[in-house]
Amino acid sequence: MQDKTHLVDEITGHRRMRRNRKADWTRRLVQENRLTVDDLIWPIFVVPGTGIVDPIPAMPGVNRMSVDKAVEAAKEAADLGIPAIATFPDIEMELRDETGSNSLVANNLINQTTAAIKKAVPNIGIITDVALDPFTSHGHDGILRDGEIVNDETVDQVVKAAILQADAGADIIAPSEMMDGRIGAIRRGLDAAGHQSVGIMSYATKFSSGFYGPYREAINTKGLLKGDKNSYYINPANGTEAVRDAALDVEEGADMLMVKPGLAYLDICWRVKEAFGLPTFAYQVSGEYSQIKAAAMNGWIDGERIMMETLLAFKRAGCDGILTYFAPEVAKILAKR
Repeated sequence: MQDKTHLVDEITGHRRMRRNRKADWTRRLVQENRLTVDDLIWPIFVVPGTGIVDPIPAMPGVNRMSVDKAVEAAKEAADLGIPAIATFPDIEMELRDETGSNSLVANNLINQTTAAIKKAVPNIGIITDVALDPFTSHGHDGILRDGEIVNDETVDQVVKAAILQADAGADIIAPSEMMDGRIGAIRRGLDAAGHQSVGIMSYATKFSSGFYGPYREAINTKGLLKGDKNSYYINPANGTEAVRDAALDVEEGADMLMVKPGLAYLDICWRVKEAFGLPTFAYQVSGEYSQIKAAAMNGWIDGERIMMETLLAFKRAGCDGILTYFAPEVAKILAKR
């Protein structure tokens, strides 16, 4: 009778992949990628008022918070070792207009939040967005004129808003509105205003995706949006265009690059990291978060396992970090390991 082991060895050439998988210690020893708390950025939503913790129905476990509660959240994040938070405002409807003029008010909600957190939790990084969609009455990221989002006028405004955000204490400006030329203009504006140390994390490849729905509920733009954002966000079909877009942001002075959304664009994460070598981040957006939460709440998946697996996938795809609403939950799990 022929030795079956001998036959297998002939086929495999004595290479057995399972040798490195045989025990927990060998699996840990050869693991290629690891998720740590240092990889996490926590996006939070802020609203006017005090003492407010308002659950967002489309994002179970995520709340809109007044500034005082956002400060408490920032303290929690710092205690957990999370390096940075990203803030997004849900401002009063009466302050929203066609041009998003409230973005140019020095003590607007986003800047109040930044100043309060910096005072109370100076050791946590604060990342702010200068897109106009939380401030416009039409829900677009830029200024709407005769049915068109005008590029250069929008860029002029986001530069002014970026300077105000830096004045309030923002460490990194993360422009997400996808206007052409915005990175270079923001860099020049920040430098001229004395903010040479403030970084820019470019939403370098922001796709016109269906994954943003719960976020738009969170900042109350869902019912406002007129038309779509296809004229300034990237077509999900276009990977090469996305890399070219990122290349322009690199030329203009971006310090970090972001891919948004996340899981459906892991190939873009890899291509961007390989092409430019800059710190590269992915945004695990609201739709991704809500899908995992909903399936877990229905008992269809192991929510914790899927959460951790998806975040590790970003690391495998070359990301240096992830913006995720799971950040505090993940940080607590990692602390126990």
